[in-house]
Amino acid sequence: MINLSPTNNILSRRYRGQRVVLIVPCYNEEAAIAQVVQSFRAALPELDIHVYDNCSTDRTAEVARAAGARVTTVPLRGKGNVVRRMFADTEADLYVMVDGDATYQANAVRELINKLLDDQLDMVVGCRVTPEKEAGMAYRRGHQWGNRMLTQSVRSIFGGQFTDMLSGYRVFSRRYVKSFPALAQGFETETELTVHALQLRMPYGEVSTAYGARPAGSESKLSTYRDGWRILRTVARLFISEKPFTFFGIMAALLALLSLGLAAPLLIDYLHTGLVARLPTAVLCASLMMSAMLAFACGLILDNVARGRHETKRLAYLSIPAPGAAGPSGVDVP
Repeated sequence: MINLSPTNNILSRRYRGQRVVLIVPCYNEEAAIAQVVQSFRAALPELDIHVYDNCSTDRTAEVARAAGARVTTVPLRGKGNVVRRMFADTEADLYVMVDGDATYQANAVRELINKLLDDQLDMVVGCRVTPEKEAGMAYRRGHQWGNRMLTQSVRSIFGGQFTDMLSGYRVFSRRYVKSFPALAQGFETETELTVHALQLRMPYGEVSTAYGARPAGSESKLSTYRDGWRILRTVARLFISEKPFTFFGIMAALLALLSLGLAAPLLIDYLHTGLVARLPTAVLCASLMMSAMLAFACGLILDNVARGRHETKRLAYLSIPAPGAAGPSGVDVP
């Protein structure tokens, strides 16, 4: 749990009347974490900095603690598990989340927070911008293309105007954080963060921020193909669970069209001869049409279930005041 014993110091650490916390998920970031803590403290001294160490095998926790951050160890491996723990344990009015690899611009933190407060938003994403000549050092081969493809797939399914869905630099309101279910385990958590905002129709925004290469001695933990596949599966899972009527409606339409396509020649033969020449095909057509009807019925039922879940999350979201609308939350205990 978070030790908040020096109450007076914490109460005075406000930015525009809001208590702001920096939450940093880390795994083996000994070479970069001190730079992250120091750069963000210099950019916004009011930040309360928490580093969540995901059982690193190096000195990440020791270095972060020496740099002045509060360190919590998360035993379950995976960034999604760390995000779940961060959102559950940390109490604040505004949450700044950034990866512990020192690739994001700390000086942009004020701009992100100001945009959230001024425009009354619930999430602001720091969209990564890298000069073309530096892209090879900042990204692995195929990462930029994969990011665009996955972002476009989410936009096509859920709507929205996100341009960098997988950015690890974000600012959240308290009501966003405390209504987020956090079901993902790994790097697919950014997909869930994006879809959560879209499904609850939260106001969100984007700010372009510089994105650079990792410091020397720091290595990326992202696996291009394995994690890309996991993110794609998460998009498909969220499509089924959050928009079941659309998914099963498409399946029902495809099955019905296939059934009608196969049945057309049989119907023509029957009208000319009065006989069903290919009985197995007729049975297949009937089975496909029944499957289409079942898919349509499943879509209707699951759509009502999904609607109930959305209403529950919406009520949890509405139970917390908007950032800056009713003053700071005043919640200073875990």
